[in-house]
Amino acid sequence: MPDMSASASLAMTHLVSFAKEVDEDKVTPGVLGFIVFAAMALAVWALMKSMSRHMNKVDFTQAPDPEAEQAEQAEQAEPETADTETSGQGKQKQG
Repeated sequence: MPDMSASASLAMTHLVSFAKEVDEDKVTPGVLGFIVFAAMALAVWALMKSMSRHMNKVDFTQAPDPEAEQAEQAEQAEPETADTETSGQGKQKQG
């Protein structure tokens, strides 16, 4: 396995020599870059604040659905009648 510190130091020497060749005046973002970054930060802050307000308005409690309750009651009632019918038929055949 190669020595990682040697390859890292070699990469750093190449990067440092490249950084010395680049003109510092052409690379800096300047005032325009700061203004754009600040505007984006303010936009994100405003969106998060708005989202927080809207999420606080949401009521997460769920009201029971009357149709679903009726369907559950109907399903519970059907197996009871089916059990009595099948047990009655079984008795008739035996007797």
